[in-house]
Amino acid sequence: MRGITKYIILLFSGSIIFFIIFAYLLYQAFHISSQVNFDSVFFVPEGQGLTLTSRYLEEKKLISNSDIFRFGVTFKGEDNNLKAGEFLIPAQQSMDQIMKILVQGEAIQHSLTIPEGWTSYQIVEYLNNIENLSNTVEKLPLEGSILPETYNYIHGASRIDVLKRMQEQQRSLLKVLWSARDPDLPLENINEVIILASIVERETGLSDERSHIAGVFINRLRRSIRLQSDPTVIYGINKKGFLSRGLKRSELNDSNNLYNTYKIDGLPPTPIAHPGRASIQAVLNPMLTDDIYFVADGTGGHAFAVSLDEHQKNVREWRKIEVTKNKLLLR
Repeated sequence: MRGITKYIILLFSGSIIFFIIFAYLLYQAFHISSQVNFDSVFFVPEGQGLTLTSRYLEEKKLISNSDIFRFGVTFKGEDNNLKAGEFLIPAQQSMDQIMKILVQGEAIQHSLTIPEGWTSYQIVEYLNNIENLSNTVEKLPLEGSILPETYNYIHGASRIDVLKRMQEQQRSLLKVLWSARDPDLPLENINEVIILASIVERETGLSDERSHIAGVFINRLRRSIRLQSDPTVIYGINKKGFLSRGLKRSELNDSNNLYNTYKIDGLPPTPIAHPGRASIQAVLNPMLTDDIYFVADGTGGHAFAVSLDEHQKNVREWRKIEVTKNKLLLR
């Protein structure tokens, strides 16, 4: 009996020693620096578990053994805490350090920019062609519902989620700007503000002109004068918001085009683009001016006028500039 007891004690002691040595070797393997001598970028897709992450880390030779990594992460209670995204893995990182990067680190941020005045068609086409975003946008967002800005995102983010964030940014901005609006505006609600701001956005690319053009349109609305804006006509013809040619006289006279502000009174039925912050602010607080008309002046800006006679003079000047430009193009 004593012999059996002695044997069990020896066996138990040997097991403890073996376990201690095994645990020490695992600890060493988990904490020893890798032999990778360069920085790497590692991507964890949304929903990817520890097993696949461990396997891919080993395949990329960022760790020496996926089983050791998986055991170490699980032992430390971090197996359900790995983040999704792209992460920078510096050279010679241990498995423990890589685990901390994937659990505590900040994913690499990418950015995209939505230009002011783009239409829903242009935005969706742009997003669907960004390769490191996921999902596909099938349905165009409501025209005018997005705030054009630069947005950060992580690799693998959903295009639909990015769109929703853009719309939320606009809603948040409008809550602030609407309360500081000119109280005498002839606009009944925020939707009408966005419609007019989208027209202002498509009429000029000059920041110092936006409030002036907004002031002209506000004057026309107050006096029940039609807006007569070419960009609205174009949008009615092609919801992409642009044409590869100039407008035809027949198109300006088309009464069936609901966006033809040469034929309809007041605002068109919807925005014609997504206006930027500056254009929205310009409409909410337009320049106080007596001007009713404006036309291109050949410099990228516009010539403004109070009277029709003055405007017609500006139009004649613009046509001379157009003729000169066309002659130069034909040379």
